Amino acid sequence: MSRPGHTVMPDLLSRIAQEYGTPAYVYELAAVSAAAAMLTADLPAPSGLMYSLKANPHPAVVGRLVTGGNGAEVSSPGELAAALDAGCPPEKIMYTGPGKDFQHLVGALTAGVRCFSVESLVDRDRLADACQLLGVHAEYLVRLNTPRGSARGALRMTGRPTAFGTDLANRQEIAALLRARGRVRPVGTHTFSATNVDEPAALLQEFRSALAAVRTVCGAAEFAPRLLALGGGFPAPMARPGALARHPDLAAGLKSELDTAFPGWRRGRPHILFESGRYLTATAGTLLTRILDVKASGGRTFVVLDAGVHVLGGMTGLGRLMAPSAQPFTVGGSGAGEETAVTLAGPLCTPLDVLNASARLVDPRPGQLLAVPNTGAYGPTASLLGFLSHTGPVEVVVEGARIHSARRLVISSEKVAPLV
Repeated sequence: MSRPGHTVMPDLLSRIAQEYGTPAYVYELAAVSAAAAMLTADLPAPSGLMYSLKANPHPAVVGRLVTGGNGAEVSSPGELAAALDAGCPPEKIMYTGPGKDFQHLVGALTAGVRCFSVESLVDRDRLADACQLLGVHAEYLVRLNTPRGSARGALRMTGRPTAFGTDLANRQEIAALLRARGRVRPVGTHTFSATNVDEPAALLQEFRSALAAVRTVCGAAEFAPRLLALGGGFPAPMARPGALARHPDLAAGLKSELDTAFPGWRRGRPHILFESGRYLTATAGTLLTRILDVKASGGRTFVVLDAGVHVLGGMTGLGRLMAPSAQPFTVGGSGAGEETAVTLAGPLCTPLDVLNASARLVDPRPGQLLAVPNTGAYGPTASLLGFLSHTGPVEVVVEGARIHSARRLVISSEKVAPLV
């Protein structure tokens, strides 16, 4: 397959593979900046954009987005540390997640975080107790389980029974959540309908549906929100050629909805926030892998790579991410010739280690260097790094022709003492 219009040049990819080995992820910082600029341009102004670190917590990637003015959405002590280390001010961090440990909340508050998304009364009360312990105040958004807005999306977050948010039918709980308790007070709502919504019209409908629900909830409680976090769902190609979709009608459509539901939003009452992980990082990544073997079985050709589900897409079995269906291109060589249908398998001793059952390659042979495009989101940290104890992939950060840094992800163990 010929090389798609990717930002990292083949000679640099070859150099990285030679100097650092494979499997190797290559992250292009200029592509991160370009994605953030495109998405910001497609959102209604004024609004803010937070980076969801779960997509790619690499410090250089986080740092580039923070430097560009984006906030951070984090869901663990590790992600919080990455955001802070990247220079994100604590006041631009929102701590989310359906199961927040008390000590994790204490740690976040101690670090200066003051904005949280709460999923239930238990979650809210735990935050209040942490604030009481430390003698500090905090604000929170009430996460809502809003109705389904469309039939699209790789993964539904709301509009069905879920651990996320509070059901709209739970009116008493929502009313209680929209009242202050102790040192914590509500300032708005948090919604997130679905991930990777691949039709612009469907994405707009998801936001419209969420806004309608938020308007109803706030009206019933006579609650004037200061902040609305509307989530994301912005799509991006994964592990195959493709470009980021633009959303030319999104800003106009949302402005109309916001003018009706919350007329003061243009003056920042409420302030509007969006969040994205996949869109901001997917096209910035390239996974380098070498062919270890090419073999025939039952009339099919298997191409065995040194990258498998321990490197890419290992969470697909949990239904967390769509199957990668990786379609690499050859690095070096003319790429001319007839394509062959092959199964891309990894090196793990399980038949489930398949990256694509129907990829197409030109003259695959052992030793050949391949590059899987659009792998900057949900790559190594969303894979089975610990399975079979293979060495983790290298992560190389580049900008233009310059290599910024290289590191390797490792899993280590340490002795622990009893908690009490």
